Amino acid sequence: VQLQASGGGLVQAGGSLRLSCAASGSTFSSYAVGWFRHAPGTAREFVAAISRNGGITRYGEAAKARFTISRDNAKNTVYLQMNSLKPEDTAVYYCAADVPLSSHEILFEYDYWGHETLVTVSS
Repeated sequence: VQLQASGGGLVQAGGSLRLSCAASGSTFSSYAVGWFRHAPGTAREFVAAISRNGGITRYGEAAKARFTISRDNAKNTVYLQMNSLKPEDTAVYYCAADVPLSSHEILFEYDYWGHETLVTVSS
């Protein structure tokens, strides 16, 4: 599967962005998907993940109550709605995918990674 993240940009603190992760080359509904981010000088951070059927989601601490992950398997796309953005959310964001053992399984390690999209939140 090939993944392409998009939707990043420059936004003021308190604003919102919606990231998209578009997949091609394989049956997207077979894959669980996760979002990660990486800010300069820090380790890669888990943001959110969704099961292949969309029924189960998990969030990293920084994303809880502000971000929402969702998917549209008919469009081969996973979304990350980010609200109440803070300057510390500034990072490159990646989506990743892999095939889980069950439709409800959440993954935290992935074999397939997409290109990043940059999110910059100004104060």
